[in-house]
Amino acid sequence: MSAATQIVWFKRDLRIEDNAALFEAAARGPVIPLYIAEPELWRQPDASGRHWAFIAETLAELQRSFEGLAQPLIIRTGDSVAVLDAIRKSHGAAALWSHEETGNGWTFARDKAVAAWAREHGVQWRELCQTGVIRRLKNRTGWAKAWDGFMATSQAHSPRILPPIKNLHPGGIPSVSDLGIAPDACPERQSGGRRKALATLDSFLAGRGRSYRRGMSSPVTGFEQCSRLSPHLAFGSISMRETAQAVWRRLGDLKGDPTPEAKALRASLVSYFGRLHWHCHFMQKLESEPRIEFENFHRAYDGVRPSEADPGHLAAWSKGETGFPFLDACMRALNATGWMNFRMRAMLMSFASYQLWLPWRETGLHLARQFTDYEPGIHWPQTQMQSGTTGINTVRVYNPVKQGYDQDPHGVFVSRWLPELAGVPDAFIHEPWKWEGAAGLLGGAYPERVVDHIAAAKLAQSKVYGARRSGGFHAQADGIQEKHGSRKSGIRAINQRRTGERRAPSPQMSLALPIITKD
Repeated sequence: MSAATQIVWFKRDLRIEDNAALFEAAARGPVIPLYIAEPELWRQPDASGRHWAFIAETLAELQRSFEGLAQPLIIRTGDSVAVLDAIRKSHGAAALWSHEETGNGWTFARDKAVAAWAREHGVQWRELCQTGVIRRLKNRTGWAKAWDGFMATSQAHSPRILPPIKNLHPGGIPSVSDLGIAPDACPERQSGGRRKALATLDSFLAGRGRSYRRGMSSPVTGFEQCSRLSPHLAFGSISMRETAQAVWRRLGDLKGDPTPEAKALRASLVSYFGRLHWHCHFMQKLESEPRIEFENFHRAYDGVRPSEADPGHLAAWSKGETGFPFLDACMRALNATGWMNFRMRAMLMSFASYQLWLPWRETGLHLARQFTDYEPGIHWPQTQMQSGTTGINTVRVYNPVKQGYDQDPHGVFVSRWLPELAGVPDAFIHEPWKWEGAAGLLGGAYPERVVDHIAAAKLAQSKVYGARRSGGFHAQADGIQEKHGSRKSGIRAINQRRTGERRAPSPQMSLALPIITKD
């Protein structure tokens, strides 16, 4: 037993590169690198097999990385406090190191329990920042500048070697059945691991991202032209700082290059860099107000939607069987691949919350399980934003038919994911109910529309706007804007607008961007 033993607890930071917790621990004593697979976490309603499959692949590569450092990665399955205490008793624990985590409600409660354990046993727990999220932040003043400052700091060096810890079996990566995770077929899921993360980043910066700015809105092009780094950022096979600095370097390389290809790539990378800001901007919301995973951002919406979902509508939506081809194709693609571009994620959530009038918590849980890149800090604020319950954002209701014509004008995406519509002429692929042969299709091979989407949207909007007329709405919205609103966007709270004023730009398009000069 060593009094100087440093435990490094890996969570959403599954890498040895740019890992400040590992770097700082290695400078202070012998290191026990530890990953804990927590069965209770995997019993939570937002967890799924595709998440664990991605993590398991990343852990396997992390194991190989530690083999090169002479100290194996230690993997244990069980309760975190129990695992940590067993190691403390057998090998000592001068300090526990980890990165700050903006997780779900369960991980927040678990971290409180670990903090209590550390205090009880005199173990210093040092949590370090790895994103632009700031703990105990009072408001957003100066937040964007702090984000830029952190991303510009030097990356943490990887240790060259770690003194091996004796009498500590490495353990193995548990299977989904070991953790009690339900079967989760995702045949086209992205693979995990550091090498995949770097290859994905490299291809995006080299040229795959050239059409990002134009192609990110459509699922036809988004699978190839979006960065596809999101699951790697979510589970930490690459860090946000590594990614931001790689984009900065590439922008520098492209500066002054007059070719159309270079100009297009540069424009897209400037746009992408804004999304990296956005990533942490939304995580900060959940960090600052954890209750929004479960409760309406603005309490005026309490009771507006039903507390329980209509089971028929929920099932049709989650399976991609609503009778709206483009919407259904997006859901089926998500279920099979674990990924969807942002605009279509917003459409799926918006349709569930408005046209189907389902409670956002239940539909949000389905999407959380389907997204391989599930990041609670982004997911729950976005879920509420697309459901109109933030009190400060524009109510945006997506028309799935219009989106189909806009984003898949030739029906290529719909045809791939809805083979039962193979006989429908292209002109009717987004509205098969208008086709003269619809009688033999709808209600059989393909379902009838579950709702009149125009009438349902109007009714939903009237209810949401009705809540905004309740007493005290504006005062509470001002408080939300003060705590969570971007300071560099120029956006004012909705209640600050007055009749006759032009509406402020959407927060989705006005997030803080670093100053990057253009050619």
